[in-house]
Amino acid sequence: MAYSHVAHDCVLGKEVTLVNGVHLGGCVDIEDYAFVSGNVVIHQFTKIGRHAFIGGGYRVVQDVPPYIMAAKEPLTFTGVNLVGLKRAGFSNEVLRNLKEAYRLLYKSLLNVSQALDEIRKTLPDTEEIKNVISFVKNSERGII
Repeated sequence: MAYSHVAHDCVLGKEVTLVNGVHLGGCVDIEDYAFVSGNVVIHQFTKIGRHAFIGGGYRVVQDVPPYIMAAKEPLTFTGVNLVGLKRAGFSNEVLRNLKEAYRLLYKSLLNVSQALDEIRKTLPDTEEIKNVISFVKNSERGII
């Protein structure tokens, strides 16, 4: 949309939405179907996962995992992007699995490595769960 800035060496996936006033630093990677609300500033070398939703007016300085909503200051996980995922045709089973994966990552007393191990052990080996594990494991800036 209007007045957005995409700096050098950024990679945007398919059907990414950048609302008015979004500013991407250099080398930002935004995966497919992500939605970045108005006046969001994204720090260089940051990665945004597929189907992620970032609320308006926030500053993104760490990676935002796939399938989630992010808001507040500092930017944090606020839930699974249920509305966006339902509109995209994700099944209730997939949504339940994603909710459980992110409960383990953000709401349990486990550290990130322990949470990833628990996700691998307890959740089905679906494409979406593989995406979550891979994204978090390969994050260079750390996840929000």
